[in-house]
Amino acid sequence: MSAVGSNVMLILLVLAVWPDRGRSVRASVSEGDADGTSAIQYRVLVKKSERKFYLYRIENGQETLAKTYQIALGNSPVGHKKRQGDGATPEGDYYITHKNPKSNFYLSLGVSYPNIKDADAGLKSGLINQAQHKAITSAINSKAKPPQNTKLGGDIFIHGGGAAKLLGLVRDWTLGCVALENEDIRELFDLLPVKTPVKILP
Repeated sequence: MSAVGSNVMLILLVLAVWPDRGRSVRASVSEGDADGTSAIQYRVLVKKSERKFYLYRIENGQETLAKTYQIALGNSPVGHKKRQGDGATPEGDYYITHKNPKSNFYLSLGVSYPNIKDADAGLKSGLINQAQHKAITSAINSKAKPPQNTKLGGDIFIHGGGAAKLLGLVRDWTLGCVALENEDIRELFDLLPVKTPVKILP
């Protein structure tokens, strides 16, 4: 075969193979997007005593601290939230339930308070009844938003509005929520998906 003939065959071979390779890559990406899987995940750790919000990035099974944020808490910052109106920020294992782009405090991420442990304590103390306990448990087990209108309280958010920093000190001013600077909640609002784990420690 001549050199010209060889070149023609080579070009035809490339044109035949290359479209298939392009479709294969696109199909692979589409399949990953369709089932909602991602190699990158996040989790949140709040340490109330430190007034710090730690964002962890998990990629391919490896966890690293991505960023740390300054926060403000409820106006009764010490101790776990037990009932409506106590001004305390919850402690325990939660997750993000929803995103609110029209928050009174710029942007907000809903937190899944009360959880099952909270519901158990509320039932034992008489704050909620069996039906309310069942509704909370069912919502948590399905990673949904639990009832917010019981005597345990609700509407706990991670939101903007500022950490009320003055001369390096933080003033706790929320009704039990976790407050960040507006630029920080914007970053988290865009980054974190619903159901991201949130652990809050004393």
